[in-house]
Amino acid sequence: MKDGKYLILCIDDDLDILDNLELVLEANGYEVARARTGEEGLKSYKQQEPDLIIVDLMMEEVDAGTSFVKELKAMGSKVPIYMLSSVGDHLNQSADYSALGLTGVIQKPIAPETLLKILRTKLK
Repeated sequence: MKDGKYLILCIDDDLDILDNLELVLEANGYEVARARTGEEGLKSYKQQEPDLIIVDLMMEEVDAGTSFVKELKAMGSKVPIYMLSSVGDHLNQSADYSALGLTGVIQKPIAPETLLKILRTKLK
């Protein structure tokens, strides 16, 4: 938590997605940290200790999101991680996302109501 607010780390190489996430989250009382690559995300994670992470599946490399998650899990992180994916529903059906170290998958485009419901449920 930062200043009494849950801190959400959002990692995506698409500035429009980051802007949208930040707008929705801050308007609903969350603090937001942003990163545009998996490497920036790891640095931010170590510096800021977020309460929850939202990371894009495909960024600077095709599997950058899953590589980021593997690194975090190797560090012993227990922070809930949600993967953003344009193939989210397909990923839910074709892969065990918990085996990847994920708490869940959020389909793009992001529905603000769905995102906020997930956060309210996960951050109690």
